[in-house]
Amino acid sequence: MTENQPLIMLLLLTLLAGLAMPLGAILANFSRHHLHWRESEIKHGVMAFGGGALLSAIALILVPQGIENQTMLSAACYFLGGSVAFMGVDIALDKFKSTASQLVAMLSDFIPEALALGAAIAIGSPSSFLLALLMTLQNLPEGFSAYNELKRSSSMSSLKLIGLFFVMSLAGPLCAIIGFLWLADQPQAISSIMLFAAGGILYSVFQDIAPQAKLDRHWIPALGATLGFLLGLLGHMSVLTQL
Repeated sequence: MTENQPLIMLLLLTLLAGLAMPLGAILANFSRHHLHWRESEIKHGVMAFGGGALLSAIALILVPQGIENQTMLSAACYFLGGSVAFMGVDIALDKFKSTASQLVAMLSDFIPEALALGAAIAIGSPSSFLLALLMTLQNLPEGFSAYNELKRSSSMSSLKLIGLFFVMSLAGPLCAIIGFLWLADQPQAISSIMLFAAGGILYSVFQDIAPQAKLDRHWIPALGATLGFLLGLLGHMSVLTQL
């Protein structure tokens, strides 16, 4: 492997993970116009799938690797700090009557995970591809939900909204480069970011995603959570078999 190959691989992985956000927006726009008779079931199923993918990222990567370089006290502080920070963002959005909570939650997940992915690839971590996969799996339904939320309250055209999502996808490669260049030799910083992100994501799952994923008198959408977590589990098992 040449000296530049890890960096090129990192850029490709984070770009693909980021592009899942506008792809989710495109799918949401399609379902609104062509599958409107099933829009409610699709929306709730996609949200449940995203919640399952987020939980698998927490349980299989962020927490197990995050606690490796932490004491019990520091791990608790970073994990709880992530939840409190995400709660603070929620309160601020509500105070200012913002309708972009899903959008902020999506970026709040994506940015710390991209930082951690950059550092993971720099040190050759075997879980880097799994983390990239889970980032992609969660960005797709989050992009879907964020688009629907913004479309209901914004006067922007569908094309402009999707274009905005494309621009936001570039935050992934940028943060990943920062992690690759400056965090690879700081394992405690990496684990702190992972635990902070895990706490924040867990708060978001139960505050925003899980309540909205339930649909009265419909039971299949909830299976999306199982499928999302299952994909993460299978990816984790494939990594273990290579060790």
